[in-house]
Amino acid sequence: MEYVERHYRSRVKVKELNTFHVSVKETDLWVSAERDLTRETEDIVLDQRFRLEGYIEMHPEFFTTLTPYPIDPYAPLIIRDMIACSMAAGVGPMAAVAGAVAQYVAYGLKALSEQIIIENGGDIYMNLFRDVTVSIYAGTSPLSDRIGIKIPERMMPVGICSSSGKIGHSLSMGNSDVVCVIAKSSALADAAATALGNMVKTKKDLEKLSERAGRIEGVLGLVAIMDDEMTAWGEVELVAL
Repeated sequence: MEYVERHYRSRVKVKELNTFHVSVKETDLWVSAERDLTRETEDIVLDQRFRLEGYIEMHPEFFTTLTPYPIDPYAPLIIRDMIACSMAAGVGPMAAVAGAVAQYVAYGLKALSEQIIIENGGDIYMNLFRDVTVSIYAGTSPLSDRIGIKIPERMMPVGICSSSGKIGHSLSMGNSDVVCVIAKSSALADAAATALGNMVKTKKDLEKLSERAGRIEGVLGLVAIMDDEMTAWGEVELVAL
């Protein structure tokens, strides 16, 4: 797989936390924790990838389907979570994979670092003891990096995931610059961002997102951008950057 340099990471500023990079096969994480946990993070990534790769080998349709996958009570926990979250959003389970990996790596590190940020290709799981502002990158849109979402401490832990029809390698059926979703689960935020991003073919479609987002249980808010237009819904406090 071609490596894509993630320039936005050079702009990340996390006070009082140790930030490090972990790369295992296609998994490329940017982690901020209370101390350097590079080795521990690599071990957790390997373990979760073993579970994912093993399940996909036995159930190849899990990897390829673009529609919800049947519940499997015997699957590894990360797989069951991806199935449940993608079912709630109405998409295939792999739509939740980046958010799920970020979330389960954070779970694995919890005993070693209460405060944590795991960023996986723009999909984030975080738990901090303070408010934080997350910048919204929207490619060539004039609104890119001009708008941020303030995430209050009371909302932690939280997942913040994005889908784009113009940026990155993730599959999207839409044309948005970005659809950014906030949820208590980053696996759910990832799946919901894909589902909502698929809806945006034209600027008029931005108006439909709030009603659809409100029907996905667990979604807290969203921000969507297409060219010079933006919509926001839910528990979203926007700030100018």
